[in-house]
Amino acid sequence: MSDKLNIAIDGPASSGKSTVAKIIAKDLNYIYTDTGAMYRSVTYLALKYQVDFADEKALVELIQRYPITFKQSKEGQLVFVDGEDVTTAIRLPEVTQNVSQVAALKAVRQKLVQQQQVIAKAKGVVMDGRDIGTVVLPDAEVKIFLVASVDERAQRRYKENQEKGIACDYEELKEAIAKRDYYDSHRENSPLKQAKDAILIDTTGMSIPEVVLAIETIAKEKLNQG
Repeated sequence: MSDKLNIAIDGPASSGKSTVAKIIAKDLNYIYTDTGAMYRSVTYLALKYQVDFADEKALVELIQRYPITFKQSKEGQLVFVDGEDVTTAIRLPEVTQNVSQVAALKAVRQKLVQQQQVIAKAKGVVMDGRDIGTVVLPDAEVKIFLVASVDERAQRRYKENQEKGIACDYEELKEAIAKRDYYDSHRENSPLKQAKDAILIDTTGMSIPEVVLAIETIAKEKLNQG
């Protein structure tokens, strides 16, 4: 049996999934897979090549033509599309505003889920998204569902954007997050929902190190149970 396990972290936009997942992967020497960045990359490609966000066939062709890869660097994980560094570009407002629409398409999800499952085969993977515990890695040994209030999540995203020099309005961010929650939870294909065997953690008022410690404790207990 592998001495590593797979950790699935799901939750709504800006619940801290990616930040926490990256730290856990580094601490445990696991591979971090940012599934959200993959959907953002497809959205970025659609904008770049002026492909309609509803054109499933054309979007799947983009995924096949322009491979999405990840690379670790001193600055953290970098995202590449066909060799081009898109780490910052995929966080721009026009991508954020349209990524839910692209991520709701069945053919796009199927294509990216296949890639994500291949990455996780060898175990020792931390993956975050909205359907990891329910669809992508239903057999993950550790499943976490992170939540936080809309106010707190909007504040986090606002601060994040300011630090990156991305102009944004706090009230608009709050509205966009609430709208995205609804859209992600009500979409037909792989909606955002807590897996039956996932552990719910409300991160409102919790620091990042506190959330990391809570999840790592759960993972270590699971490994000890063997």
